[in-house]
Amino acid sequence: MHEYDEGVPAGNLSDDDLQRELAQLHRTRHDTFLHAPTEALQNHSERTAELELEYLRRWPRRDINEARLRHEVP
Repeated sequence: MHEYDEGVPAGNLSDDDLQRELAQLHRTRHDTFLHAPTEALQNHSERTAELELEYLRRWPRRDINEARLRHEVP
């Protein structure tokens, strides 16, 4: 994995900034996936993973909607 060299490290973001950055990355994901050069897509993916892992570290017991779970079909 490449070190993401833009932006504040996820661990240094305030809670509000972390949530704001995650929301922005999630809003732009589809367009980035479809139209960005490979390097930009890789950077986007790495930054998203960094922020999502930090979110899960801070809120391991986040509000989970059980209705969103998929059940395995035998």
